[in-house]
Amino acid sequence: MPLPNRLHRHLREWTATFVMIGLLFTFRSSFADWYDVPTGSMQPTIMVGERVVVNKLAYGFTVPFTKMRVATWSDPTRGDIVTFPSPRDGQRLVKRVIAVAGDVVGMREGRLYLNGEGLSYQPTTNPGWPLRPDDTFSHNYFTEDLPGTPHPVMTTDDQPNLRDWGPIKVPPGQVLVLGDNRDNSADGRVFGFVEAELLEGRVGGVAFSLDRDRWWKPRWGRFGTGL
Repeated sequence: MPLPNRLHRHLREWTATFVMIGLLFTFRSSFADWYDVPTGSMQPTIMVGERVVVNKLAYGFTVPFTKMRVATWSDPTRGDIVTFPSPRDGQRLVKRVIAVAGDVVGMREGRLYLNGEGLSYQPTTNPGWPLRPDDTFSHNYFTEDLPGTPHPVMTTDDQPNLRDWGPIKVPPGQVLVLGDNRDNSADGRVFGFVEAELLEGRVGGVAFSLDRDRWWKPRWGRFGTGL
């Protein structure tokens, strides 16, 4: 094959490759993405080592590769599991929206109060998966009756953390987020409110789940789980 023809073919192949890579990153930047969850702050809902799928069009459209939102068509609601950059250091976090703009929220002895009403808690068993083999703490599991979105939460008797605060009112354009692992989560109780426009998207489910503490054993029952 003559050199010019061979070079022309390689250029077409490289161009096609770069275009596909560009489209993939554009898709992940503004439409949908998948993230690894390295910590247990959302246990038992999301386990360490799971990769979650995020709908980046849930609340609006952001210009690819920027944080500039040019269209908004939905507001976050209580119970949404969201991703966002930490207000403290910019690290991506996954938490649950507990209160939205205008809500008055607080906590007494671990019980959430929303707009003057205490949420109810129904004891349950671990709805997730076995925790770390070296976890010797005593955990309690409940279904927290957040209006419209009951969901599991976990507390730890041996290390109670930030169980009394508020009441505080959520300012306009902001939300309060907490982790479902209530005694082991650096969340809104630590860094305050999060601007709704900074929410990257809503977590829709678990793509796959690997148990890092058991030689990356697949948690088959968690694959494709909706959240």
